[in-house]
Amino acid sequence: MTPTALSFLVSDKRFWLFCLSGALAVLLGFFAIPGVMAIVFVSDTGYWFELVAFIIFAWALWRAFRDDLRALHWRTVDWPTVAVVGLSGLVLLVHESFGFKIVMDEIMLLGTSMSMHFDRLVLTPVRGNDIQGVFVVLDGIMDKRPLFFPFLLSLLHDLLGYRPENAFLLNGILTFIFLGLVNRCGQLLAGRRGGWLGVLLFAGLPLLGQNATGGGFELLNLVMIIATLLLGARFIARRDEASLTVFCYCTLLLGQTRYESLVYALPVVVMVLWVWFQERRVILSWPVIFAPLLLLPYPLQNRIFELRTSAWQLASKPEYSKPFSLSYITDNLAHAENFFFADAANQPVSLTLSILGWLAVPFFLLFVGKKIRTLASESPIVVASVIFSLGFVAQFLLMMCYFWGKFDDPIIRRLSLPTQLWLVVSVLTVLPQFASAAFQRLLLGVAAFGALVSGIPSMAAHAYNQEYLPGRETAWRRQFMADQPRHDYLMIDNDSILWVAHRISATPVVQAVRRKDAIVFHMRNHTFSNIYVFQRYNIDPATGAMTLREGDDLGPAFVLEPVREERLQTLTLDRISRVKEIRQGPVSLTAPTHEPPPVVPRDREEIEKRRKAYLENFLKQLP
Repeated sequence: MTPTALSFLVSDKRFWLFCLSGALAVLLGFFAIPGVMAIVFVSDTGYWFELVAFIIFAWALWRAFRDDLRALHWRTVDWPTVAVVGLSGLVLLVHESFGFKIVMDEIMLLGTSMSMHFDRLVLTPVRGNDIQGVFVVLDGIMDKRPLFFPFLLSLLHDLLGYRPENAFLLNGILTFIFLGLVNRCGQLLAGRRGGWLGVLLFAGLPLLGQNATGGGFELLNLVMIIATLLLGARFIARRDEASLTVFCYCTLLLGQTRYESLVYALPVVVMVLWVWFQERRVILSWPVIFAPLLLLPYPLQNRIFELRTSAWQLASKPEYSKPFSLSYITDNLAHAENFFFADAANQPVSLTLSILGWLAVPFFLLFVGKKIRTLASESPIVVASVIFSLGFVAQFLLMMCYFWGKFDDPIIRRLSLPTQLWLVVSVLTVLPQFASAAFQRLLLGVAAFGALVSGIPSMAAHAYNQEYLPGRETAWRRQFMADQPRHDYLMIDNDSILWVAHRISATPVVQAVRRKDAIVFHMRNHTFSNIYVFQRYNIDPATGAMTLREGDDLGPAFVLEPVREERLQTLTLDRISRVKEIRQGPVSLTAPTHEPPPVVPRDREEIEKRRKAYLENFLKQLP
């Protein structure tokens, strides 16, 4: 590239301001703020960074599309397409039960949204108690998960009041938005039937239904990926500041949705530079110039991986010593093949989507190789899909290099959703190259037939949910919550975040054991209507002996009375017990004492003084 070709960049002051903003963001995000301080900074300011970015994105979205919205009239709406999107969304939502499916992710996100809603802090509550009718979070941790989903969920809490079920409502709304965006992408790439085909392929994907009825961030991730692709096509077509602003801020929020989604910034940068060099001018707006600074929470939050080696969860797979390696690719590819072409009764897959998608991928890559030389003469959506393929490929390769990147694993298969989107985009991109109108109608029939014959029965049976025990345990716990006439009890559970997020007093087992005296105090004072503990027992198939899961044992001092138990999975038994008493040898520490009642002083100041002293001690003793 000649110096003359770069002259328009060098001479533009806004470009250098953007570079300065990016350099400052890198300095602050990676070097200037030390580890612990970085976590505290994100905890205190992360909500406000997300709020500013979201407001600018919403403003830019309105600015870019206001003329289109004003021209919209109900008579011009494509009602058959609305029906296809609406019915497909209903199919995905009605056959799965709403609940927290991937427990650690979804409960942590819910807990973070709770702190964002109540305190405007980025904090996942671990301990909390109802104090005189006000639920107070006593302790929490900074979570590693990006902030955009819990931020959106906190906005929903702001509008509707705090309810854990708002997570399901949010994902239900995102399901229809996603299918609408897929339809729009299909229309631009392959016409009206192409839009319908994309929607029907996803309507038959049980994995999408599983996440649509859950509390995770996968649906939001898909929405932001397809929205970034479409906004990239709009920027290529319009080449103005308004379309660039909304495009870049969509990318920024995509990077704050899932850890690995920042890889899609690569094709975004390529698209922007491609337009600049086509136009021989720099297109920049003031919000875009300062956008890198709004991405500051991302590198600062990722310091968690440096401060907590457990954040990579390598302990769950002791055979691996590092999170990413090229040596994992072969094994992960084999697991990916097992997943995509599995029986839909065992895995939440669509054979129709997998077969059509993987047949289309080689043609798509050939299409990319062919069109990359003639991009200047191609339509904006073709240019965007060709360049955006860099992101799809990078994300798939990143997953294949991940130590836990086995798509057929019950916890990991959701990470295949961006690849499923790539498969659909591949089908829609190459469809006009091969398909006559009759062939398009045939593919529509195949997609609908696949959804009816395989997708819907698989979603209705949802056998693929049964092998993930933590998800079933969470549903069982939530049923216990619903069955209690009063919520003024204390739950001792290592998954205390679940209870705290439902505004039920809870503490982990290790904390209850360490602060046994505090539990004694509250049992004597009848602070809680009951104190329960959740425990899982593993059953020896040879002897039938039951042993407590590691970390669930309260010790011999706690005398327990089982109140509910169930075999949710073979060779395990889940039990909720009531703490009857706490003993020290033969002595019951929680039994009522027979001391004479204290004399109540007549002096009101003395009464108030004693009351305050008791309350202070009460707060200190909260478990």
